[in-house]
Amino acid sequence: MYTPQQDDFEFITDRDITVDENFAAQGYWKGVAVHFFRNKFAVTGLFLVTLIIIFAVFAPIVSTYSYQEIISVTDSAGKEITAKSLSPQVAGSAQNLFSDRTFLFGTDDMGRDLWTRTWQGARVSLIIAFVAIFIDMLIGTSYGLISGFFGGNVDNVLQRFIEIAGSIPTLVIISILAIFMEKGIGLVIASLLITEWIGMSKIARAECLKLKEREYVLASRTLGAGSFHIIFKQILPNTIGPIITQVMFSIPVAIFTEAFLSFVGVGIVLPQCSIGSLIEAGFGNVTILPYQILPPICVLAILMLGFNLIGDGFREALAPKLEDM
Repeated sequence: MYTPQQDDFEFITDRDITVDENFAAQGYWKGVAVHFFRNKFAVTGLFLVTLIIIFAVFAPIVSTYSYQEIISVTDSAGKEITAKSLSPQVAGSAQNLFSDRTFLFGTDDMGRDLWTRTWQGARVSLIIAFVAIFIDMLIGTSYGLISGFFGGNVDNVLQRFIEIAGSIPTLVIISILAIFMEKGIGLVIASLLITEWIGMSKIARAECLKLKEREYVLASRTLGAGSFHIIFKQILPNTIGPIITQVMFSIPVAIFTEAFLSFVGVGIVLPQCSIGSLIEAGFGNVTILPYQILPPICVLAILMLGFNLIGDGFREALAPKLEDM
């Protein structure tokens, strides 16, 4: 048998061996971020949405024209000429009066710059969607957690209310709101608040039913913690992942709902604009001036695609498959 000698071993002094780098502990959210950014489709969606948000924030600010400004010039005879329905290729149109100006998306029927109006509309649609979904997240998450945690008669009553609220068609709710409210941002946000919180409450309730019997919850009860302390301090942090995923899928739904409401005439009113109102305005001229409807439709499509890709990325990152780990 071979006997180990002193020369067979060597002390490692040039690196820190107190931490095993191969098996170092990784935080939960760091792992989620790693899996998310490994997903090329999710990163593509994040890039598209970020690009649209940047344009929506800064493009109206740096634009030469205001979103509600009617652009006009005065000809040699002293007559005022409005830049109505100018295509992106301005040179040679309107008696060359606007040949020295640039309209990247052209102008609308009133002579307003579509470039500025498109990004202003994207800004309004995003603000409405984010505000409505944030409030829906607060309402739906709290409702679902309370319902799932207390159970029994409390859960039965709250779930029957959800079934009744969910059975009412959205168009009926919107029609009733339109009777008592003026058209505009308030009506759109109210419509989203009434209809979009139900899905989040169901997800929060399902997660609460799964988590409320865990050992750390039982330990908190044993130590005398109150019900609401357990709900919002113990259970809520462990439901953030599914809620974030639901939010990512709810934002494009909210944007589309706002576009639909503005398209049918119960949303944003002139001179304010949104993606839906721009699509509605361009729809009337789609056969003769199709360029007017293309920018808002493209922005809407990119936002819908981007947020859905982000939602898929978060869903896979929060619950990665074994082969992806």
